[in-house]
Amino acid sequence: MATVDEDLLTTLIARLDLDAKVRLLTGADFWSTPAEPAIGLRRMVLSDGPSGVRGESFDERSPSLSLPSSTALGATWDPELARRYGSTLGAEARRQHADVVLGPTINLHRTPFGGRHFEALSEDPLLTGELAAAYVEGLQAHGVAATPKHYVANDAESERFTVDNTVGERALHELYLAAFEPAVTRGGAWAVMSAYNAVNGATMSENPLLAEPLTGEWGFDGLVMSDWGAVRTTVASARAEQHLVMPGPVSTWGERLVAAVRDGEVEESVVDGKLRRLLRLAARVGALDGAPTPPPAPAPGDGATVARELAAAGSVLVRNTGELPWDASSLGTVAVLGHNAALARTQGGGSATVRPAAVVAPLDGLRTALGGDRVRYRLGAQVAEGVQPFDPATVTDPVTGEPGLRAVFRAADGTALRSEHRLGASLIWMGGEIPGGAESVEVSTRWAPEPGAHRIGAAAVGHVTVSADGATVLDTEAVLTGDEGPGAAIFEAPSVTAEITTDAPVDLVFRFRPSGGEAGMALFALTVGTETVVADPQAEVAAAAALAADCDVAVVVVGTNDRIESEGFDRTSLALPGHQDDLVRAVAAANPRTVVVVNSGAPVLLPWRDEVAAVLLGWFGGERFGDAVADVLLGHAEPGGRLPTTWPATGEERSVLSGRPTEGVLRYDEGVHLGHRNWLRHGETPAYPFGHGLGYTTWTLDDAVAGPWSADGVAVTVTLTNTPATGRAARSCRPTCPGPAPTSNAPPAGWPAGPSSTPPPARRRPP
Repeated sequence: MATVDEDLLTTLIARLDLDAKVRLLTGADFWSTPAEPAIGLRRMVLSDGPSGVRGESFDERSPSLSLPSSTALGATWDPELARRYGSTLGAEARRQHADVVLGPTINLHRTPFGGRHFEALSEDPLLTGELAAAYVEGLQAHGVAATPKHYVANDAESERFTVDNTVGERALHELYLAAFEPAVTRGGAWAVMSAYNAVNGATMSENPLLAEPLTGEWGFDGLVMSDWGAVRTTVASARAEQHLVMPGPVSTWGERLVAAVRDGEVEESVVDGKLRRLLRLAARVGALDGAPTPPPAPAPGDGATVARELAAAGSVLVRNTGELPWDASSLGTVAVLGHNAALARTQGGGSATVRPAAVVAPLDGLRTALGGDRVRYRLGAQVAEGVQPFDPATVTDPVTGEPGLRAVFRAADGTALRSEHRLGASLIWMGGEIPGGAESVEVSTRWAPEPGAHRIGAAAVGHVTVSADGATVLDTEAVLTGDEGPGAAIFEAPSVTAEITTDAPVDLVFRFRPSGGEAGMALFALTVGTETVVADPQAEVAAAAALAADCDVAVVVVGTNDRIESEGFDRTSLALPGHQDDLVRAVAAANPRTVVVVNSGAPVLLPWRDEVAAVLLGWFGGERFGDAVADVLLGHAEPGGRLPTTWPATGEERSVLSGRPTEGVLRYDEGVHLGHRNWLRHGETPAYPFGHGLGYTTWTLDDAVAGPWSADGVAVTVTLTNTPATGRAARSCRPTCPGPAPTSNAPPAGWPAGPSSTPPPARRRPP
């Protein structure tokens, strides 16, 4: 825990009057806290995480490192890798001039239907807590505050702003609070974010759980900030251990809290206590004059290298019949199939979104590793829905001739207020980024597609017109359905499109006026691009299977899209979208050497899992996902992951819990039987159990010896042996590989049956 001069904080608080104190307890804007020059306090910048640091803007011209999703980190089972993950984000935060990172997300995977589980670590509180504590330590070593979130029991997205989660005391303490405790007590987190939901009748921004156990039993002396817009009362939240309201500058505190203090409803000492915690945070991150300078940060590593290594370390090989690893020197032609092979999901949707400088998809990674002449691609099955941003290689700024687009803000009379060159086609401007008086934005580009018919358009909320070579092809209003929550204009915007046919580059102009009156003018969010349309899905599947039959091996990349896994909504099905199951079965029938890479952030159903040669779970693999996939398939890296969450076989098992509230209440009636505990209670067999994961070897368990009990627990010494085997994997493995692959999903001989039937390497077991 960073040392803070408490006497200095007392002196500074005494210099301020009530109005000044209260002003500091609400955000200055969407992403920062207020400055107070009178006491040497500068603004602190808060940035979304937890697998990247975006800074204050969604601007792609200021790119951010994109690490693999938290589920990939959870699959490493390795606190040292979690510490490295956090440290990488700490260095990135300093580069982005951010003082506070809004992560890690350490809510539990209570149900696989949770739409935001890619952002959290696991279903198990021990595994989650150990990794979260290491993440916090690594991040804060750079003088950047971590913010474990969302405290507490924020385990689903359905009705997340209003739901009351009723949780028994034992389950609350043994599971949901237990996941947070190590990040606070051992990781020493400097901030915590309170959740939107209520727990046992009280919304979390005014819940007694903020006092006990957080600031009481656990001794947390940091700052509790709200989730954005979560504080809805004045007096009740002020009396709780809620210390900062975000965003600002308008909130339920401000003048109303000043009045409550003057009316005697809230003691001024309570305000002073909140301000002390804010100033303590400022001192720790170097935002307060006179406070000790934070210690030197560790030297930053190469973020792209870390992203690649972590993606491989977190990938989970759940099936291998001896097919993998492949030997690149003897491998012939490779069919790479699937929408996600070329348009990979490297991160989940919602507030965790960052804009990386470049993304390596599996198709790119395999072409780089094997050469383009050996790799053949076909879509196979559509996955991404709606308008997807233009490929940057196909668009040119009509003003400068550089790759990219031209954006012009216009007033109501058409006057140009500001013109800017943009690199990407997914554009978001917020608050002060929008020039005063702007009513609309005009985005123009010269687009050079493949000859033929294309659907072009925009994803937005408001009025959209599109012209192609001067002719209007679309003029419509894009509206939300009304069920979406805050942020929907950014993350759930509807698509509007029109078809054009061209055999040459075409000049496109998109004009957008956001809806929502003055409130809408505070946010411009617009994605321009194309929509994939497959006229005959079964013909496309058949063509992909024919390509696979003509190649030596086939890689099918399947996964989800941004309408399935994102902040803001839960899933209604665990099935892969579109015709991906048909694609896998057709390809496997055409080529027995078919390997499937699963590109999802959380469990999906794999009904064909026993029909293919190998299945590799790649999660949302970050910006170097494709390189990591190639590394693992070709044996340059071993798939190091073990499942952090149980993967169901059908999604209809009794062990699969619901996250859907009934009349505003979600009852955690399962008690402590969460995740693998519930599967054991019901005696059901999942597709793949918690802890499962194969490697490029087989194992025997030779011995297990337990030492004497002590206050620190008991030491258990386990002797394992890598056992040689024969088969394709053994022949193709490079000398540095640890050994051949197992020939089935069954546990190795001698390993006891149970939910973790395949032993992970000892170093990856949490203490």
